[in-house]
Amino acid sequence: MRFLFKTVLITVLFTIAIGCAPEKARENAGDTSAIVPEEPLSIIFMIGDGMGLSQVSSAFYFKDTVSNFERFSIIGLSKTSSTSHRITDSAAGATAFSTGEKTYKKAIGVSKDTIALPTILEELKTEGYNTGLISLTSITHATPAAFYAHVENRDMHEAIAMDMMKENVDFFAGAGLKYFTKREDGRNLYAELQAKDYHMDSTSIATVDPSRRNGFLLASEGLPSKVQGRGDFLPEVTGIALEYFENANKPFFLMVEGSYIDWGGHAKDPEMMVQEVLDFDKTLGIALDYVEKHPNTLLVVTADHETGGAAIGKFYDTDPKTGKPVENPQKVAVYFITDQHTGTHVPVFARGKGKELFSGIYENNEIYHKMRQALDME
Repeated sequence: MRFLFKTVLITVLFTIAIGCAPEKARENAGDTSAIVPEEPLSIIFMIGDGMGLSQVSSAFYFKDTVSNFERFSIIGLSKTSSTSHRITDSAAGATAFSTGEKTYKKAIGVSKDTIALPTILEELKTEGYNTGLISLTSITHATPAAFYAHVENRDMHEAIAMDMMKENVDFFAGAGLKYFTKREDGRNLYAELQAKDYHMDSTSIATVDPSRRNGFLLASEGLPSKVQGRGDFLPEVTGIALEYFENANKPFFLMVEGSYIDWGGHAKDPEMMVQEVLDFDKTLGIALDYVEKHPNTLLVVTADHETGGAAIGKFYDTDPKTGKPVENPQKVAVYFITDQHTGTHVPVFARGKGKELFSGIYENNEIYHKMRQALDME
């Protein structure tokens, strides 16, 4: 009787072990019916240039509906200093994101010793990924440039444009046309990209060629701000890019920059800052909806630094009888302490596969390593 009990117990435990075995073990045992190869992880990386906690908070106070930031459950904080300055700039900040190494102020894709560093966009390109860059400024501006260029100084726009010629980015949209067409060396890089079989457009994002690489350079140097009438360019082009990558049926890396949150801080302009944050929030909704429909996608949202020392404070009306300020308890106002960057930590939001890696407090260059770790989990 005891022998029979042991035999039954061993049989049950063996059955459970086989049922719980990893897919590789089942494959070795000859059971391949349930094995479905998983698609490689895609990454959407969104950068709100100059976006600190107060900028994010403004979306909660000034948006008529619930902010898309509330759709995140994983939140961290990034420490933004560069190797040369406690208060970083966008070039050093974006290079830390793209390469995993901190560097000096104004550096684009190079180390603190000015040695070119491979970027995550370049690395994933060699691994068969499609790649994309979206910005409201020139595509040669510091943040997008740090993902494909390698120059000593962010102001070397024409050299940065030359590096774009080498990288075969599959989809890019922004401005900076003059750095491609009105160059000191006389070259027309716009025409050269067309000769490389790019679909290029300098007037509209309405037409995308799904069978080719696409480049959109829609202004000489920078697109208008929201208060200047830009419209819904950022959410629209982000949706177009995601559709383009989905139709390509390949994993992708897409960087999207909300560039003018920073400019609102530099101008100490509350209306400009708020409108740019709300535009970024709307774009964020496009990306979050995509992640919900495509679970094998990681969305990471952060800032290179904070700009303006923005704060959300009391709103004052003018008392019509006394002419003195009186608090309006139902409204808030945005205040700035400077027109420069600050050293405050900036938030990091993550959604999708690997999101749990982004909680905590860490240096900005760790975001690169966390994205690589999420990819290695595949």
